[in-house]
Amino acid sequence: MGGTVMKKENDLGKDSVGRLVLRLAIPTMIAQFVNILYSIIDRMYIGNIPKIGDLALAGVGICGPIVTLLSSFGTLVGLGGSLLMAMRQGEGNEKEAKRLMSNSFFMLLVFAVVLTVSFLLLKDKLLLWFGASPVTFPYANTYMTIYTAGTFFALMSIGLNYFITCQGFSQVGMATVLTGAVTNILLDPLFIFVFNLGVAGAAVATVIAQMASCLFAMGFLFSKKVPIRICFGNYDGRIMLKIITVGFSPFMILFTDSVIILITNAVLQKYGGAAQGDLFISGATIIQSYMMLITGPLIGISGGTQAILSYNYGARQIQRVKRAEWHILKLGILFTTGMFLFTQLAAPYFVRIFTAQTDLLTLAVWGIKVYALGVIPLSFQYVLVDGLTALGRTKTALFLSLLRKGGYVFFTLLFPAILTAKAVFYAEPVMDVLSSLLSTIVYLCVIGGHLRKREQALPGV
Repeated sequence: MGGTVMKKENDLGKDSVGRLVLRLAIPTMIAQFVNILYSIIDRMYIGNIPKIGDLALAGVGICGPIVTLLSSFGTLVGLGGSLLMAMRQGEGNEKEAKRLMSNSFFMLLVFAVVLTVSFLLLKDKLLLWFGASPVTFPYANTYMTIYTAGTFFALMSIGLNYFITCQGFSQVGMATVLTGAVTNILLDPLFIFVFNLGVAGAAVATVIAQMASCLFAMGFLFSKKVPIRICFGNYDGRIMLKIITVGFSPFMILFTDSVIILITNAVLQKYGGAAQGDLFISGATIIQSYMMLITGPLIGISGGTQAILSYNYGARQIQRVKRAEWHILKLGILFTTGMFLFTQLAAPYFVRIFTAQTDLLTLAVWGIKVYALGVIPLSFQYVLVDGLTALGRTKTALFLSLLRKGGYVFFTLLFPAILTAKAVFYAEPVMDVLSSLLSTIVYLCVIGGHLRKREQALPGV
């Protein structure tokens, strides 16, 4: 991949803001969608394994939050480092941008090694904590052991992709994800059914796919096609701390997602009892798979466009920041409204992909429609909180994110205790509406003063 620097697809400081938002958001949305699609295809194939499909699906569903937990560390470094890098590029400070790249790459390597070892040692305990029953544990354990062995590739591909997108190469970022997704979709049926490896086959296909994504991203970032390439040296604890500070809010969102699923599975197992516990967890796995089709592309809209906000904030182009945020919000509302309407029609067809079992089908279709009640307000939560992160208001963003998650946990514990086990599924939409309302109020209160302060700051500050 040698040669001269590739022409940027997008100039974050000069191109039309509305077009920029679309050109960064749509490839990232597609990438997120495809990424989720291959997780869903994994589950679809697993759910259709003869005789053991439903139990294997529940087992892999238990692995879902642990996988999210692992990948959240890629987001911590990748998003934190790339947003700071975009700000430095906006300021014209290339030297500092390179230092951020070298420190971020080093951190990704360290995290990948440490987490692989830690999770292989702790996985049995983690699976039991996350709701594995004696019946589902063997399937969960098989999947998790193989997946964890490939943690290095998962972490690197997630983390490095942010550095591709933040330099204006959104289509290359999309290609990174597509490489992995297509590989996984092709290998899944081969390993699961042809080689008869079952759950192990799904995990092997996923690891190979992540390896392909990782090699693609590294190949591009080591090449001369990008302005800021992967480099080594100039390691600094203060820079690493800054990267973690900026990436902490989105990291905590993903991290707490895992904790919430843990709590949800435990609550469903407790109130569902021996008769219905595994059924409810299988239902929750299908519902969460569908919700990812909404939240994933929404993250693509709010997260994929953060570089526009960070770059123009760094360059003190405050009007461009305001226009960009407005365009991002409009796109978020348009997408979630479309998905709300789509859900009313598509939910039964989606569930049938996973199962033909009548009681599981009925539960999952009902649960999807319940979860979808709060998706339109959710666009405000995602766009405004990610906007605050991109503009350096990381503490405010973290507070709003944790408040939403805390409220979600509160209602997850409260509703089944006073109603029935199924009432757990109302916790998400209730909290989505409440947290979106609060985040909008806080955003409107703080954003004007924050942007004025940046506009008036001395150059280099």
